[in-house]
Amino acid sequence: MRGAVQGVGFRPFVHGLASELALTGEVRNTGEGVEIDVAGPVRTLETFVGRLVNEAPPLALVEDLAWVSIQPPGGVGFRIAPSAAGALVDTLVTADAATCPDCLRELLDPADRRYRYPFINCTNCGPRYTITRAVPYDRPSTTMAGFTMCPACRAEYDDPADRRFHAQPNACPLCGPHLGFFRPANPDRRVEGEPALAAAVDILLGGGVVAVKGLGGTIWPAMPSTRRPSHGCGPVSNATRSLSP
Repeated sequence: MRGAVQGVGFRPFVHGLASELALTGEVRNTGEGVEIDVAGPVRTLETFVGRLVNEAPPLALVEDLAWVSIQPPGGVGFRIAPSAAGALVDTLVTADAATCPDCLRELLDPADRRYRYPFINCTNCGPRYTITRAVPYDRPSTTMAGFTMCPACRAEYDDPADRRFHAQPNACPLCGPHLGFFRPANPDRRVEGEPALAAAVDILLGGGVVAVKGLGGTIWPAMPSTRRPSHGCGPVSNATRSLSP
């Protein structure tokens, strides 16, 4: 399958669909998209192929689906196999997605372990393109590679019934990235967490500009000012190799 089928929860979706239909085989990411080896009754396989397209995850975009007959894969059940890079790299990585309703509920729930955690995500939302270093899309190929999942996050990642099943950027306050704030003139006076957010907000409300460096790059937010003349121009982007003079 080709298109935007990596970083969208497609492998967990295929795993769930195949398991529901009692099919055997495996699914993997490749340099060209997603490859599925599946075996079962012909009618069930036809149902499987139809639902692959019609019920694909919300962030997915299936551009091409091709199939050939092969020898039935051995083994019992269905699994997510290790990715296979291959010589050809020709696949799309989806754009970053806004926080989904499920994650928003967790974000605003004081009893949830991800309460107010700014880097919350799942298979349906969060960073994708901006953290990707190479394809096939897997955690070691992203800027999340340096963050080892804690036992609770790992349990979610390994659980086919969890919406974070095989969510590559999965993280929480214990094991994931954190907010930090410092001024260039005094980088040793660094604050983290809620105080970092409050410090950035104070600067913005005072008419200043902050550089927000994330896992996928840097943005420069600023509050609109009624005191500045309007020239009718839109946002301006700036790309630099480094922040050094």
